[in-house]
Amino acid sequence: MSNSGFTFSKCSQKNFEACLCEATTDQPDLRAHLNCCNSAKVETGCWIYECPNYVGHQHCLRKGEYPDYQHWMGFNDSIRSCIITSIQEHSWLQLYERNDFRGGLLEFMDNCTSLQGDFYYKDIQSCNVLEGSWQYLLQPGEHRLFTDWGAMTAEVGSFQPTVDTS
Repeated sequence: MSNSGFTFSKCSQKNFEACLCEATTDQPDLRAHLNCCNSAKVETGCWIYECPNYVGHQHCLRKGEYPDYQHWMGFNDSIRSCIITSIQEHSWLQLYERNDFRGGLLEFMDNCTSLQGDFYYKDIQSCNVLEGSWQYLLQPGEHRLFTDWGAMTAEVGSFQPTVDTS
């Protein structure tokens, strides 16, 4: 296997006992390559999604082996798209209460376990990821409206950076 990406089982077999496929670049639609996935080996890091085009439940997989979907806390064996990432050492996130980077601003470089409880914010309309990636996969760049990062509503409960702790 190459130094980036992940290998996944094509069938419903656990513990890597099936035909294998490899992804070394982002894949918006894996349906042509597999019907279900029940195990994965990750070399760098990746985000997997239960639906094509990076939609649905998402899971951040760090480097390691996942002998079945329960090991990545999956609800089922459906993987339909993936984003290959390199986990960053540092993270920096700016959140805004209104779209187009207006209104109150909060900056974070670490977890926030309760946005509403700690800062009395419930809705985040836009954000700017300056460093690292953040769960609800927020990669570096500007997100002018909550739908830009794939959310159905602006309600945000908590978030955390995906930093390398190895």
